[in-house]
Amino acid sequence: MHHDLLIRRATLLDGTGADPRIADVAIKGDRIVAVGDLAGHEASEVVQAEGLVLTPGFIDVHTHDDTNVVRTPEMLPKLSQGVTTVVVGNCGISASPVRLRGSEVPDPMNLLGDAEDFAYPSFSAYADAVATACPAVNVAALVGHTSLRSLVMDDFERPARDDEIAAMRLALEQALAEGAIGMSTGLAYRNARQAPSAEVGALVRAVSEAGGIYTTHLRDEFAGQAEAMDEAFATAAEARAPLVISHLKCAGAGNWGQAPRALAQLTEAASRQRVHCDCYPYTAGSSTLDLGQVTDEIDITITWSKPHPEQARRPLADIAADWGLSLMDAARRLQPAGAVYHNMSEDDMRQVLAHPLTMVGSDGLPNDPHPHPRLWGAFPRVLAHYSRDLALMPPAEAVRKMTGLSAATFGLEDRGVIRPGAFADLVLLDLERLEDSATYDQPKTPASGILRVLVNGTTAYANGQASGQRSGRMLRRSVRLAATPL
Repeated sequence: MHHDLLIRRATLLDGTGADPRIADVAIKGDRIVAVGDLAGHEASEVVQAEGLVLTPGFIDVHTHDDTNVVRTPEMLPKLSQGVTTVVVGNCGISASPVRLRGSEVPDPMNLLGDAEDFAYPSFSAYADAVATACPAVNVAALVGHTSLRSLVMDDFERPARDDEIAAMRLALEQALAEGAIGMSTGLAYRNARQAPSAEVGALVRAVSEAGGIYTTHLRDEFAGQAEAMDEAFATAAEARAPLVISHLKCAGAGNWGQAPRALAQLTEAASRQRVHCDCYPYTAGSSTLDLGQVTDEIDITITWSKPHPEQARRPLADIAADWGLSLMDAARRLQPAGAVYHNMSEDDMRQVLAHPLTMVGSDGLPNDPHPHPRLWGAFPRVLAHYSRDLALMPPAEAVRKMTGLSAATFGLEDRGVIRPGAFADLVLLDLERLEDSATYDQPKTPASGILRVLVNGTTAYANGQASGQRSGRMLRRSVRLAATPL
C-alpha cells in the first residue's frame, strides 16, 4: 500500500490519554489512513522517528489571533510550538460581526488590531477572508458578546435594552448559522461589565439552540471569583449550553490559595452540567492596562503605551517614581497601554493546570509589540517543564489536555487524536530537547525540540522554520454539543 507520508516507529501520545506506544503512522492527502505495524507499506516520503514523540497537533483553545490569521497567515508563533488549530473570538471580543463607531477602537477590542482590521460586519465576511488568506493553522471562531454590543449599542455603560438584545441575538443566530462555534463573554471588561445575567442569558440560549459552546472571561477573577463562577454556571445551565471558563485563575495577592475552592466549584458543577476551563502555564497575565488591576502588591510591567511609547518594557513602579506620581496617576497618563501583571501564585496555577477538566490555552496577544512569553511558549512549557521535568502530570495527560480534550469540548470533528480517519494535524518532537525558550525579556523566541508540524497532511514547519506551505482551514461548526457532562 502506497501513502504520501509514512512516519515509522514513533512513540505515540495519541491525544486520548492512553499510555505511549510505538507505532507507524501513514498519511494520504489530509488524513491519517493507518496506524500500527505498517512493515509492508510504502510512501513517497518515509520519516524514521525512532526515539521521537508523535502527538496530534496542539489546539490552542484561547487565542486572540482573530485578525492575525488574515494579516500574518504564516502564524509562526503558533506553528513553532506545535499548534495546528486556534480558537479565536475569546473574552467577548471577536473580529466579527463588528461595526465600529468612529476611528478609535475601544478597549479591549484594541487587542485585536486597529480600526482598519475590523472589516467584517458579518461572520461570513470574516470566514471568507480567512479562507482567502489560507493561514498556516486551522481556525475555529467564537462570536464575542462585546463585538455584538458594538453592532447595536452607542453606550456600553448600561445594560442593553430589549430591542438591542433582540438585534444582538439576530446577529448571533446568523453567525452561528454561518459556522461560528459559539459565543464568548468578557464580563470583567468595561464594555461588558454593565451587561446583567439576563442580557447574557438571552444570547447563550441562542448558542444552545444552535448546538454551540459558551465561553466566559468571568465577571471577577479576584475576590468575587466564587460568585462570578456561580453566575457562569447558572447562565449556562439555564440556557442548557456547554460552558468553558476562560483562563481560570485566582488573581490578586489576596486571592492566592483559593485554587482548591475554585476547583471544587468546577468539579461540583461538572457533576450536573458540561463545564470545563482553560489555563495557561504562567503566573502572570497580560492585557490592556486596567486601572482596576493597578496595585503595589504585585509587579506590573508596561508592554506598550500609545501616548508614551518610550516607557514600554519598564515596570510601572519605576515609571511612577520617575514621574513623581502615584501608580494610579502614572497608569492614567500611560493609557491606552498594555501590561503584564504578575498576579498569580505558582501553587494555584499548578493545581488548575493539573485538573482533569482543564485544557491549555495560550491567551497570547500577537499584536502586543512586547508580548507575554505564552504567545510563543505555552504548549512546550506544559509538556517539557510541567510534565517532563516536574512530573505534574504524565506526558499522555499533558497531550490530552492540549489535543483530544480540546477537540471534544469544542466539537472539532476528527481533530485532536491520532487514529485512522482523523485529519493529519501532527507534531513530531524530541521530548528530551523540548523547551519553551520564550522569556519575559525575550518573548519572541521559538521553542526548541519541535521537529516537524503537519497541518491537514501538509508539512507547515520543519527544521526550525515555516515551510511556506499553508494548508489551514476555517473550521465551521459541524457538531451539535450537548449541555450534559461528557
